[in-house]
Amino acid sequence: WGCPFLTASTQVDIFFSHFSMSVLVQSENVKYTEEHITAEYYYDTVAAKVVEGKVVAVPKKTHYTLRTQRKVPKTGLMLVGLGGNNGSTVTAGILANRLGLTWQDKDGVHAPDYFGSLTQASTLHMGVDPDTGADIWIPFKDILPFVHPNDLVIGGWDISGANLAESMSRSKVLDYDLQRQLAPHMQGIVPLPSIYYPEFIASNQSTRANNVIPGNDKWAHVEKLRKDIRDFKAANKLDKVILLWTANTERYCDIISGVNDTADNLLQAIRDSHPEVSPSTVFAVASVLEHCTYINGSPQNTFVPGLIDLAEREGVFIAGDDFKSGQTKFKSVLVDFLVSAGLKPVSLVSYNHLGNNDGYNLSSPQQFRSKEISKSNVVNDMVDSNRILYNEGEQPDHVVVIKYVPAVGDSKRALDEFTSKIFLNGTNTIVVHNTCEDSLLAAPIILDLVLLAEMFERITYKTDKTPDFEPFFSVLSQLAFLSKAPLTNRDEPVVNALFKQRALLENTFRACVGLPPQNHMGLQYKTKN
Repeated sequence: WGCPFLTASTQVDIFFSHFSMSVLVQSENVKYTEEHITAEYYYDTVAAKVVEGKVVAVPKKTHYTLRTQRKVPKTGLMLVGLGGNNGSTVTAGILANRLGLTWQDKDGVHAPDYFGSLTQASTLHMGVDPDTGADIWIPFKDILPFVHPNDLVIGGWDISGANLAESMSRSKVLDYDLQRQLAPHMQGIVPLPSIYYPEFIASNQSTRANNVIPGNDKWAHVEKLRKDIRDFKAANKLDKVILLWTANTERYCDIISGVNDTADNLLQAIRDSHPEVSPSTVFAVASVLEHCTYINGSPQNTFVPGLIDLAEREGVFIAGDDFKSGQTKFKSVLVDFLVSAGLKPVSLVSYNHLGNNDGYNLSSPQQFRSKEISKSNVVNDMVDSNRILYNEGEQPDHVVVIKYVPAVGDSKRALDEFTSKIFLNGTNTIVVHNTCEDSLLAAPIILDLVLLAEMFERITYKTDKTPDFEPFFSVLSQLAFLSKAPLTNRDEPVVNALFKQRALLENTFRACVGLPPQNHMGLQYKTKN
């Protein structure tokens, strides 16, 4: 096999007999053992400055050693909002796949899948067969030993006490024949009581709140949630637990000096039950203190400065914000295309209506404002990349409208109009109508966020300046591909362009197995070599 670190027979035995991975990299830059994949990687960057009106570019090379734990842990996923449309759909999808259920509707018999999942249903380009010239593609999940979604153990909280069979029926997302088969498996799953601070979500949600942790002591709530996490982990004999918020969108929190600006101030504010501490922040604090990764799938500012400070101090991953599933994902692709092609978008108008509980909650102005902010910032980095088209500080007009229409249920409608300036003062207008099943798009994203976050927990690095292996920084900005408003580390620029976000993930995992970043130069077809 030509592997420099082990004999061929030992390498094959370790690789194929002990693990289910189907990709082996033969290189002096990668070493496989039963415990780790260790890769030597040279990261190329360019430092550029404007000097006396000219751009001076200096290539730089940084040596990294990347180490990935190969043992796949038994992982639990605790959802905040387990009884909502997303929570019941995620659970139903895992069960349908795990049980191998089939169901029938007027179009015929259907089998379960994970369509819509980056890790489970997309591919990576590994290389080119030198004999045939054929491209070799692999499932994304095969690049490293990921947890399989079928193996996730699901639990969580909800302010509604309905069991998940009832939640699934109420949400009207899945075909009836599939619901009928899943109901016996889901009726025994009942969410744990959650915390409910009415001032943070729409008043119309009060009728659902029949399953809440009593009292107003927010520190007592943190301790109760921490106990829930420990109990869930112990009862299911888990190696780790990841928390993800898929509950109602909250209003934005005020950032107040002395309250939520540092870790210590935030912890004291919770002990004081300060009114500006939100439910999602209480959950996040409990998760961080239990050293469990916390992911925010809604647009509110859960990650106040004090919470980021706490996560960094505890060495725990956090990620968010807001699932990027339909309209916003498409917008980040189309605007990237327009600006990259030298066209100038001057107006982006987005209208959508939906009839599920998310839309019901967003019909309240304060909750809508949280969503409006997360949906409105998705093109900023693309605009800022082109000073030929846009002057400093110039932005296209950008309007977002969301309306609640009960009749359409989970089948969200989105209408987008993109108006651009083209050659010699011409105008180009693109209008797109998108009908999407909201929870069926969100559920695979939830799974990807969890599986990717779990993988990053097993990757450590060292450089010439850090002789010991260390984890990545606490803010998992690597998950930006799945987020409308990506949270970033201090001084890290926000990237919203979808293909850049995907390339970040693909090239990071390639680096972990000693492969160079993907490029599309194709010089082998264009030169003598």
